[in-house]
Formats: sequence, structure tokens, C-alpha cells
Amino acid sequence: MRVLGLSGSLRRGSLNTALLRAAAGLAPEGMTIEIGCLSGLPLFDEDVEKSAYPKAARALREHIRGSDAVLIATPEYNFSVPGVLKNALDWVSRPLADPVMAGKPVGIMGAGGRLGTARAQAHLRDICRALGSVAVPMPEVFVVRAWEAFGPEGGLTDIGTQAAIRALLEAMMRLVPAS
Repeated sequence: MRVLGLSGSLRRGSLNTALLRAAAGLAPEGMTIEIGCLSGLPLFDEDVEKSAYPKAARALREHIRGSDAVLIATPEYNFSVPGVLKNALDWVSRPLADPVMAGKPVGIMGAGGRLGTARAQAHLRDICRALGSVAVPMPEVFVVRAWEAFGPEGGLTDIGTQAAIRALLEAMMRLVPAS
């Protein structure tokens, strides 16, 4: 099973990107997680879409198309998903006649503060529904006080969070049809 991991943060030291790296190391047998990148995507503009669909957006669509599932780690900005993540999902939702996210399982997790990105994850579930994706309903992975869950080298040290990620990945595997 091939999973594309996407971080809602472009920051070099992002704890959400570190969460994806941790997930890659915790993946069950038979699952590989490749971490994609959202930098380089222009802001969604229907005029640009119609004139020359951007190379970066095309590449992201093809990564998603070639994956069995998507794993998203998102921070929470202003009670919602970061603009970079929403922009990427807007791009991959187009063209409407070729919905690459339709039916695709999406695992959602996030590293944040006191609420562990709960509001952003709720909004992301709504976006997944609009894309026709299947957001994994349980478990929900909220890394609260995320700065305490990672060691000085950036590795995930919190055992409870590791177990929650494993459970999420196993739930994702159950949603992917056997080939």
C-alpha cells in the first residue's frame, strides 16, 4: 500500500512534517509512506487553471493518483487549515471531470497546542467530503502540546502518540481495497 504524506506546514522545522516522518517509521508491514511537498504551488486561480495548469499542481495530482491513500498532518491556523493546504486541495480538486481524491482514504492527524489541531481537522474532514474522499473516522490523532512530544533531534518520543499513529495507519489499510 502506497501512502502519500502531506504536511500543511512549509516550515523547515515543522512538527507536522516531523509527525509524517514518524508515521513513515511506524508504518505497518505492507505500507510505505512517501512525504510530498506543497511548496511551489501557485495560488489557485481559475484563469491560470484554464490557460496552463501549473506543473507543480499536475505533479501533486499524479502523486495522489499513484497512491492508495493520503495521510495529512496539519497545523491549525486561525481555527482552520493552513492556506497552503487548502490551496493544494483546491488545485487537486480540478478539473472536476477527473477527481483524483474521489474514494481515496485520507488519514488526518495534527500537532499543535492545547487543542492539538482539533478545529483544523474538523474543517479538513469537511473538505475531504467535498472532494469525495473517505476520511478515516477513527482514531483521531491530536498531538497536544506538540513541542513536548518530540525529542531534541526532532523524533517523536511520545509513546501514546506513536500508538495512535499506528492505529490510524492500520485503520487506513482496512479502507484500501485488496488488489
